[in-house]
Amino acid sequence: MSRRSLLRALGAGAAGTTLAGCGVPAAFVEPGDRAGHDSSATDRTLHFANWPLYIDTDDDDESKRPTLDAFSERTGISVTYTEEINDNDEFFGKISPALMNRQQTGRDLIVISDWMAARFVRLGWVQEMDRATQPNVAKYLDPQLRSPAFDEGRRHSVPWQSGITGIAYNRKRLGREIRSTGDLWADDLRGRVTLLSGLDESFALLMQGNGVDITRWTSEDFHEICEQTERRVRSKHIRRFTGNDYIKDLATGDVLACQAYSGDVIQLQADNPDIEFVVPEEGAELWAESLMIPNLARHKRNAERLIDHYYAPEVAAELATWVNYVCPVPAARDVLASSKDEETAALAEDPLIFPDDTMRERLAIARDITSEERMDFAKKWNSIVGL
Repeated sequence: MSRRSLLRALGAGAAGTTLAGCGVPAAFVEPGDRAGHDSSATDRTLHFANWPLYIDTDDDDESKRPTLDAFSERTGISVTYTEEINDNDEFFGKISPALMNRQQTGRDLIVISDWMAARFVRLGWVQEMDRATQPNVAKYLDPQLRSPAFDEGRRHSVPWQSGITGIAYNRKRLGREIRSTGDLWADDLRGRVTLLSGLDESFALLMQGNGVDITRWTSEDFHEICEQTERRVRSKHIRRFTGNDYIKDLATGDVLACQAYSGDVIQLQADNPDIEFVVPEEGAELWAESLMIPNLARHKRNAERLIDHYYAPEVAAELATWVNYVCPVPAARDVLASSKDEETAALAEDPLIFPDDTMRERLAIARDITSEERMDFAKKWNSIVGL
């Protein structure tokens, strides 16, 4: 199950999108109004909100989370962990009234996709972290993830896990290799290709197929992929647009190739080794879902300590063996490689968890869709997708 969310129909996220898109003056919080009283020194607790299936669990008792339990044992900080984030827009709608009205959210730490994190940063809804309390983050954070356009220097966000949006296909059924995005449009794949329905999840790879530098794409680049996609929908080359259900379509053979997330494919390959994941020759999108501390969080220092705990290479390695996404701590690779367990050691050589230099040269972080662009772009894309 992927933690990458779908961009719902414009109506589903209308309140949040309109708020950010129109730049409602009352919504923005000035830097001086973001911090609340930090009770960390006297209240050894912390509330951590995350996505389902996004942390390691004990094989014999799923209520136990070894890496989280180790943090509590070491620091004495008790963590209330809730799996309440199922969709970025839905979660935005849940906590935006409190943040907009300068009230506590009841959460000290949240994990959201970077395209949504960009919105929180623009609105001034998250606090800047004190890197002096996070030596592991400062030392071990993947250099390729250190300074996205929406949060230069990662002052307000730290990647929880990362991933790649590329192409998955069944090589045995297709009978040939796929090396580029353009290969999706070959005649033998007509009606057997799916794309992701979410605007933020889908656009970058399609632009890269056109040779666009996604770190500085333009409105013209966006409208060009829309025109191309519309033509392929009309010609029935694109079978449909999907959420995580592309996993089932690929596994059953209903589709032969699709836009996909690297972490999902690792799980699919365990059952079907004929399924391959490709970072196209033109490139693929590197993304992250990041930890952030909301305004007025009551346990900011505790939250910063927990973040730093997960950037210790040994802890990051333990988490990586469970979630199988791109690990944002490259030093964890050596930890896994030294494991006496062959299956665990093999993960160190998996480029979908630890991309090699050749793959990294083809990865880029897309600039986010601005608040001024979002309303019109979402309307256009959703009309093509049928949302």
